[in-house]
Amino acid sequence: MIIPALNEAESIGFVLGEMPWARIAECIVVDNGSTDETAAIARAAGARVIESPRGYGAACKAGADAALATSDILVWMDGDGSDIVADLDRLVGPIERDEADFVLGSRLRGTREKGSMTPWQVFADWFVGVLLWFTRGVRYTDMGPFRAMRRSSLARLPMTEMTYGWNLEMQIEACQYKLRIQEIAVDYRRRIGGESKVSGNIRASFVAGVRIVGVLLRARFKRRPVEA
Repeated sequence: MIIPALNEAESIGFVLGEMPWARIAECIVVDNGSTDETAAIARAAGARVIESPRGYGAACKAGADAALATSDILVWMDGDGSDIVADLDRLVGPIERDEADFVLGSRLRGTREKGSMTPWQVFADWFVGVLLWFTRGVRYTDMGPFRAMRRSSLARLPMTEMTYGWNLEMQIEACQYKLRIQEIAVDYRRRIGGESKVSGNIRASFVAGVRIVGVLLRARFKRRPVEA
């Protein structure tokens, strides 16, 4: 389990308190430059804490790079308490059964607590999903953070986006490299505390939107991998 975290002291203890420790090999909290007690709380709760340069994608990659060599399946989730870890078995099940290489948890298909997503987030997820359906032939309904991927599959993907476009780049590259993709419904709730780094204010939303558009534009002109 990989949890990128930036100033999530109000929520990280709750998230780790829900963690199914007997089910996972380890939990890595990637401190993404926090100025609060996120790292200390995470260590006290049993997580392995590593540090990463600022950037959501950089934190996701650092966690994957640091994972135990015996970890065949990598799972990412947010540290704000909005993802519901009880959905973990359904998320990793298709990979464990060798039915998929990449499984995305869709908040739009699941049950969302009122106020957990802004109208802008819902529209952006829908719009990007439609674009990818027409351009890549794969139906996504979300760019949610709760996701699982086979480690060997991630190693094939040329991931370069180190900010908030990481999730979308992963989804596009999974299409490009013809991974077996599944999307399942997951439930979603309001964050436990603190402010969202993506939708917490107009500036944050704008910056995240620019990064996502940038990923889409790069993908439009990127050469597809040569098929074996």
